[in-house]
Amino acid sequence: MQNDTIAGIASGMGGGIGIIRVSGEKCLDIVGKIFRNKKYVEKYLKNNEKKNIIKCKDKEWNTKYFENKETYTIHYGFIVDDDKIIDEVLIMLMKGPNSYTKEDVIEIDCHGGPYVVQKVLQTVIKNGARLSEPGEFTKRAFLNGRIDLSQAEAVMKVISSKSDFALNSAIKQLEGGVSNYIEEIRQEILHNLGFIEAALDDPEHYDLDGYGDELAKITSGEISKLEDIIEKFNDGRMKSEGINTVIVGKPNAGKSSLMNLLLDEERAIVTDIAGTTRDVLEERVKLGDIILNLVDTAGIHDTDDIVESMGVSKAVDYIENADFIIYVVDSSVELDEADDRIIDILKNSNGVILMNKTDLDIKITKEQIKEKLDWDCIEFSNETGHGLDELTEYITNSFLDGNVTYNDQVYLTSMRHKEAVESAIVSLKNVVDTINAGMPEDFYTIDMMDAYKKLGLINGETASEDLVNKIFKDFCMGK
Repeated sequence: MQNDTIAGIASGMGGGIGIIRVSGEKCLDIVGKIFRNKKYVEKYLKNNEKKNIIKCKDKEWNTKYFENKETYTIHYGFIVDDDKIIDEVLIMLMKGPNSYTKEDVIEIDCHGGPYVVQKVLQTVIKNGARLSEPGEFTKRAFLNGRIDLSQAEAVMKVISSKSDFALNSAIKQLEGGVSNYIEEIRQEILHNLGFIEAALDDPEHYDLDGYGDELAKITSGEISKLEDIIEKFNDGRMKSEGINTVIVGKPNAGKSSLMNLLLDEERAIVTDIAGTTRDVLEERVKLGDIILNLVDTAGIHDTDDIVESMGVSKAVDYIENADFIIYVVDSSVELDEADDRIIDILKNSNGVILMNKTDLDIKITKEQIKEKLDWDCIEFSNETGHGLDELTEYITNSFLDGNVTYNDQVYLTSMRHKEAVESAIVSLKNVVDTINAGMPEDFYTIDMMDAYKKLGLINGETASEDLVNKIFKDFCMGK
């Protein structure tokens, strides 16, 4: 399949411009068959413009039109099928190996209507290409050695980024920031592996006396570097993908109203009847300079309603996996057993208390609730919007120190990368333990090689075909 010529829509549907990308060894020939330049069309169209018919004479059209054209050039003309003009287009020619896939690539810029884009794609396929699979263009770029697996994953992160940090982090990964950081450690491991193997094969010329202590120091340094990026993982993930934020509270405390206020739309049903929300509602919102993955949960309280009880159970599960909790308290009513239950659940979590309904008669003070849950409190009103700016500033300062400027630090934002690094750390710690136990040098190499391979999963050097296929399966079409 790697030798097939593939084609796919590389632009969103319905815009002013549609882009069909074609890549492979027959790319130039296939597009050459269906392309006609302006001079040819004007010559053979003659008096049939209104009928949109071309008297196409194949012997007079050179289907090898693109073979002798310079790379990185743009060609104006028309796509035709069965002697009929389909659309007026611009052809962007990028010959391999200096292209996205390192193969010959052509991008056809046509008008963006869904029908015409599909019609042009169908014509390309009719003449010898096949429809690309999700992510297959980027997969070919990886298989052909233009980018590594970490950089390939960064392509989708760039496309899906929702904040400055997410975009800058993805760009740095695309430029090889993560790969280079990990590869330096891999090369250090490989160098020491080579030295040990050489010394074991040729002890007369390589001395291993005292080498174990030196290797233990080197390996400990590598462990520290890897632990450093693991430590920043959650920070990087939250800044890049958003903070998993759960809104909790008693029924009718104002949770759904808060979600609607943050989203600036009526997403959740709001009534005076307690228990309106029985399931979880999930939405993403940009709050200040960060992204919140918001979850509105059912009010937590004792209930005999089976459906509502299931909603309460879900709320508890979401709390356990949340990065941040917004505990909405109805300050116009006294604390009760339901509040005590919620507070007991929240004691090991991280969050803020919103003292909601401060526009009404206050029955609870900050001091009263802080005696039960030592979180910061913000006076709030869903009705007037009072406290919204303070909430925005509080969350921003909590997670970004009030600053989203991006520096040159390497951040892991992929769980796959995190797991690979964690496995490598375990192997490297085994190396240090083996050295401290006074074991022979050839025992070191087993865990050193294991760490080298685990880190190789990040750039794809040691990744299995199944893993590679799984990663690209999640890509969008045409990319």
